[in-house]
Amino acid sequence: MNVQPVGVHLRQWRQRRRMSQLDLASEAEISARHLSFVETGRATPSREMILHLAEQLAIPMRERNVLLVAAGYAPIFPERPLSDPALGPIREAIDKVLEGLKPYPAFALDRNWNIVASNRALQPMYAGVDPKLLEPPVNAMRLSLHPNGLAPRIENLAEWRGHLLHRLRAQVELTADPALVDLLKEISAYPAPAPPHVPSPDPIAIPFRLRVRGGVLSFFSTTMVFGTPVDVTLSELAVESFFPADAATVELVKQLEAA
Repeated sequence: MNVQPVGVHLRQWRQRRRMSQLDLASEAEISARHLSFVETGRATPSREMILHLAEQLAIPMRERNVLLVAAGYAPIFPERPLSDPALGPIREAIDKVLEGLKPYPAFALDRNWNIVASNRALQPMYAGVDPKLLEPPVNAMRLSLHPNGLAPRIENLAEWRGHLLHRLRAQVELTADPALVDLLKEISAYPAPAPPHVPSPDPIAIPFRLRVRGGVLSFFSTTMVFGTPVDVTLSELAVESFFPADAATVELVKQLEAA
């Protein structure tokens, strides 16, 4: 367990956000002198002050609990498994959303990109994937970019890989989650495809183009998160859904579903 003082944690988060003491003090509407005292341990912040500073620094809910414990307070944000009865209405809502998106694929992902729920649409997409990559917990990053996963059949692999790595790097920057740091190192070490010789026309969104039996599926993705979570698990949950980017994909999905 990390036993660093709360002031050290706050300073590290401030520096991670590339803010000066004056910047943070101004955003939090406190004096820079008081903030300096908090960071150096000369002043003990109240629970309310810790949460106020954490809000200004956009610190993830999981790490806000760490700050509170470091200051000697009890954590206030619960972390329940998705199977917990208290999250039953949330799980039911997620399942309804996922099922409502059929015949197009959609997934609920935890903070480490593990698939915790799926509508299991378009199973032909996973033809040829190493069965080990489909063993729970299935990691969406590995499934997409591992050389034994979907990567060999992604038509625009360089573009899609760059998009996913950008998202993963942004998460690491935001959360400093060690598990995400390790995942980024692993994914970055996978064989990188050569960039395309001819630039593609400017898209309105980066497509996911996957070669399957009968043609190429082209999707754009959307991400849904919960707006006002007070549970750690819920705050880290995202629903990733894929929609057809062209008429050919709509027709090919119909054919795959009929088959």
